[in-house]
Amino acid sequence: MDLKSSKWRRPSKNHFFTIIAVFLIQHQLHVSVKCAEATKKVHIVYMGEKEHEDPAITKKIHYEMLLTLLGSKEAARSSILYSYRHGFSGFAAKLTESQAEDIAEFPGVVQVIPNGIHKLHTTRSWEFIGLNHHSPQNLLKQSNMGQGTIIGVIDSGVWPESKSFHDEGMGPVPSHWKGICQQGESFNLSNCNRKIIGARWFVKGFQDQIPFNTTESGEFMSPRDGEGHGSHTASTAAGNFVEKVSYKGLAAGLARGGAPLAHLAIYKVCWNIEDGGCTDADLLKAFDKAIHDGVDILSVSIGNNIPLFSYVDMRNSIAIGSFHATLNGIPVICSAGNDGPISQTVENTAPWLITVAASTIDRTFPTAITLGNNKTLWGQSITTGQHNHGFASLTYSERIPLNPMVDSAKDCQPGSLNATLATGKIILCLSESNTQDMFSASTSVFEAGGVGLIFVQFHLDGIELCKIPCVKVDYEVGTQIVSYIRKARSPTAKLSFPKTVVGRRVSPRLASFSSRGPSSISPEVLKPDIAAPGVDILAAHRPANKDQVDSYEFLSGTSMSCPHVTGIVALIKSLHQNWSPAAIRSALVTTASQTGTDGMKIFEEGSTTKEADAFDIGGGHVNPEKAVYPGLVYDTNTKEYIQFLCSMGYSSSSVTRLTNATINCMKKANTRLNLNLPSITIPNLKTRAKVARKVTNVGNVNSEYKAIVQAPFGINMRVEPPTLSFNMSNKILSYEVTFFSTQKVQGGYRFGSLTWTDGEHFVRSPISVRAMEAYADV
Repeated sequence: MDLKSSKWRRPSKNHFFTIIAVFLIQHQLHVSVKCAEATKKVHIVYMGEKEHEDPAITKKIHYEMLLTLLGSKEAARSSILYSYRHGFSGFAAKLTESQAEDIAEFPGVVQVIPNGIHKLHTTRSWEFIGLNHHSPQNLLKQSNMGQGTIIGVIDSGVWPESKSFHDEGMGPVPSHWKGICQQGESFNLSNCNRKIIGARWFVKGFQDQIPFNTTESGEFMSPRDGEGHGSHTASTAAGNFVEKVSYKGLAAGLARGGAPLAHLAIYKVCWNIEDGGCTDADLLKAFDKAIHDGVDILSVSIGNNIPLFSYVDMRNSIAIGSFHATLNGIPVICSAGNDGPISQTVENTAPWLITVAASTIDRTFPTAITLGNNKTLWGQSITTGQHNHGFASLTYSERIPLNPMVDSAKDCQPGSLNATLATGKIILCLSESNTQDMFSASTSVFEAGGVGLIFVQFHLDGIELCKIPCVKVDYEVGTQIVSYIRKARSPTAKLSFPKTVVGRRVSPRLASFSSRGPSSISPEVLKPDIAAPGVDILAAHRPANKDQVDSYEFLSGTSMSCPHVTGIVALIKSLHQNWSPAAIRSALVTTASQTGTDGMKIFEEGSTTKEADAFDIGGGHVNPEKAVYPGLVYDTNTKEYIQFLCSMGYSSSSVTRLTNATINCMKKANTRLNLNLPSITIPNLKTRAKVARKVTNVGNVNSEYKAIVQAPFGINMRVEPPTLSFNMSNKILSYEVTFFSTQKVQGGYRFGSLTWTDGEHFVRSPISVRAMEAYADV
C-alpha cells in the first residue's frame, strides 16, 4: 500500500462529508442512549406466587429475564434493585417505558407498574381497654405478655436506645427466626437484642423517586428511625416496661406496649426526606423479607390515597404484599387512614387485612383560659413550653390580617397575619374545617410575633404540640371568647399550664380524623374492621436532640390505633397459635364493644356528633379480654379469597398469577356477599338477597347458639336455621340470612346486627344494608 498516494494524503470532498455524517450519526446515537438512560425509572415486575421453593432459582429467573431484555449481564445487574423471591415472585428494576412495555409481554409476568410513593398514616390506653398488667387473671398474664411472638413493623425504623426496647425479662430469640440485624449509618449489631431481634432497611425505590443526601436530610442510611413514627408504633405494639414516663410532666405513668414480652423485627421503608414517604418497591421487599424471616404478625401504619387501586394491581402494594403474608399465616394489621370525617375515605380495604380506626381514651389535658373580665374557660393542650404566667393582650386573627382583601387570616394560614399588630399578643384563630391544624396556626402566630394561640375547631381530639403556648377550644367556647374581644376595650387573657385528668371524660369516641367507610372499591367488605385508641398516645420517639438517648411524645392517628390491635393480636396468637389471620380478625370484630364508659352508644367526633355506626368503628371498640375467647369464629380460606377476587371482575390470568394456581373465574351470584366475613354489607339490595356464612366453634364442644336479630330500619331479616348445635362431629356449621327490603324509595345505608349466643358468648356481626330502586322506568 502506497501511503503517499493522494487518496490517503487528503480525503475527497464527498468522503469528508461521509465521515462527518457517520460522526453525527454516532453522536446522535450516543445522545439517544444517554437520553434513554436518563429516562429510566424503577418499575416493579410482578409475577405472582412463586413457583419454586428455592429462592436462588427464582432470583436466577429474574436475572435471565432482564438478560434477555437488556442483552448483557452487566446491564441486568445494574438495572435490578430488588428480587422478590420468598413470599412471591417479581423484581424491581430500572427500565425505560418501552422496556417496561416489552417485559410486560414476557411469559409469567402478571403486571409491570412504575414505582409509587405511599404515606405514613402508651401510658394509659392499655388500662383503658382492659389490659391491666396487675390483674392476675387477664389476657396479659394468660398469654405471658406475648412472649415468643415476633411482631414485624413496616415503618420508618427504630430508635434502639429508647428504654422501651430494652430486653430485660425477654425470652430467647425464637428458633423459627431467620432474619438479620442489618448494619448501617449509626446502627450496628449491638443495637439488636432480645427485644429488637432483627432490623432491615430498604431505600432503593425511594432514592429513585427522590434522590437525597443523608448529611443534609438528618436521615440515616440504616434501620435507625429518622422521623420517630416507627419507634412510636413499635413501642406501642410491643414496648417493654418503662417506669415514670411522661411528656414534660403530662400523662405520667408506666409505659409499655400491648405485648411487652413479644419480639420486634424492624423493616424500615419510610423516609423523612422532603414530604417523606414509602415506595411500592421498598414496601414489597419488606413484605417479602418479613415472610422469609419468620415474623408471626405484621403491623403496617401506611396507606394509599383515594381513589384506591385494585387488589391485583401492584400499585396497591400493601394489598398484594399482605395477601402473600396471609397465605403464609401471618395476620397483617393496617391503619384505616386519617381523612375523616368524610365518608368513603377508608384505606387498606382488602378483605384479608385487619383495618383499624382510631378512638379516644378517657385521659384529657384540660387547660384554663382566664379572660380579663375574670371569667375562666377551658380547652385542651399538651404544650408545656414557655408561659409568661401573666395576662397578655388578646385579639381575633380577623382583626389583624396582612392583606384585608384575602380571607386567610381567620384560621391563621402561613403569612396571613400582620406582625406589627400581632407582636406580643395572644391570637384567637378559628378553623372551619380540618384543612388547618393547630401546629400550623401556632407557627403562623409565632412567626408574626404572637406569644400564644387559642385555636377554635369543631372537635377537641388530636391535640398538637405548638411552638408557643396554645389551647384548642370548641366553637361554643371560641364564640364566648370572640364576644369578649368584641365588647372589651382592651381585651386580655392568660393561658395556664395543662393538667392530666383520667376517667372524667366519656370515652371512647371515634376520632374526627379517622377515615370512614364504606369501602370505595369493595363496598361489600365492611371497613374499617375495628376501632382502637389512637388519640394523644404517648410512646417512644426519636429524640429532638441527638445527644438525648430517650424521648416520649404524643402522636394521634390511625397509625397509633393500628399497633394497639397488633399488640392484642400478639397476645391472642400466643394462646391460639393455630388460629388463621381470618379467625383472629373474626374474634376481634364479633366481640367488640358498641358502648362507652357512660353505658351509652359510642359517639363520633366530627362536624356533626352522632352515634358511631359500622362505617365508623366496624364491629366496635376492641375488647381484648373477650376477643381471646369469642366462642365462634368466621374463618376464611384462600379459595374463598380467590372467589371474591374473581367476583370483582379481575381476569383469570391475574388471579392465577397472584395465587400460583390455575384459576378459571366463573361469575356466580352473590359471591362477593358470601365471602365468609364476620360482617354483612349489602350495598345494593333491590328487593331480596340471600347471604351465606359458616362459623367454627372454638368454645365449648357441646354448645347451642341461638340467633338474635336486630334488623336495619326498613329491612326484614330471616335466619335459617335460627339455632346452631355443635358437638364433636359438628364443629363447623353454616347458615343463611335472607334480607327483604320494605322501603319504597331509595335511601342511604341502615345498620343492624346478627348475634349468635349460647348464654355466655355473644358473637355479634355488624350489618349494613342500602336499599336501591331500579331506574329503568324513570
